[in-house]
Amino acid sequence: MDTLSAKIDTRLYRTEITSASGNVLISDEPQSLGGKNLGLNPTELLASSLASCTLITLRMYINRKQWNVEEINIKIDFERDSERNCTSFTRRIEVIGEVDETQRQRLETIANSCPIHKTLTHSIEIKTTLI
Repeated sequence: MDTLSAKIDTRLYRTEITSASGNVLISDEPQSLGGKNLGLNPTELLASSLASCTLITLRMYINRKQWNVEEINIKIDFERDSERNCTSFTRRIEVIGEVDETQRQRLETIANSCPIHKTLTHSIEIKTTLI
C-alpha cells in the first residue's frame, strides 16, 4: 500500500504533501480562488500523476527494447462535465526519436497500461474516517 500524508494550516489554501519516502510538494489554489498559486492545484496534481506515470512507463519500455528515443513529451487536457457526471482526460504524446508506425502503435498500448491509467479507468473506492 502506498501512503502519503498532507496538512493544511491557516495559510489559504497551501497544502503540504509528504510521501512515505520523505518527498514533499506543495499544492495550492490559484490567486483567483483565494490561494497564492504556490503549487499545482488538486486537478493539476491528478493530471500530473497520469502524465508522469505514462512517461515513466513508456521510458521503461523503450529502454528495455533499446529503441532510439531521445525524449517523450505529453500534454494532458482534463475536462469535467458535471451535467453528465463524467470526467475526461485527453493525452497527446510526442515521441522524439527513431520509431516506426508499428512501434508507435505499441507505445500507445503501453501508455494505456500505466498503473495510474488503470486506476483511473477502473472502479475506485474511497474510504474516509474522521479521527
